Amino acid sequence: MAAARIKKGDRVVVLSGKDKGKTGTVSFAMPKDGKVVVEGVNIATRHKKPTQANPQGGLEKIEAPLHISKVAHVTADGKPTRVRFETQDGKKVRVAVKTGDKIDG
Repeated sequence: MAAARIKKGDRVVVLSGKDKGKTGTVSFAMPKDGKVVVEGVNIATRHKKPTQANPQGGLEKIEAPLHISKVAHVTADGKPTRVRFETQDGKKVRVAVKTGDKIDG
């Protein structure tokens, strides 16, 4: 399996779809499915029936997963960048292609 270019906690920008241009933090990553959940992006509305726990029922807004190809890392100036892997001090680290900044720690 390939190394994860996008992980939980990364700042990303949406590249396509209804939320194109929005930025957010990855709150959940699903590497096997190739999807990520980004805070405040791709909001889906679910209709919930009344239950004993929630007698009111109603509409529930949740963040739906996005395909990983629809998001990219954000540089300091807010523009998208690809991710490259480099070896520094014997460790494999993620590096932003546009700026050359180290993403990990």
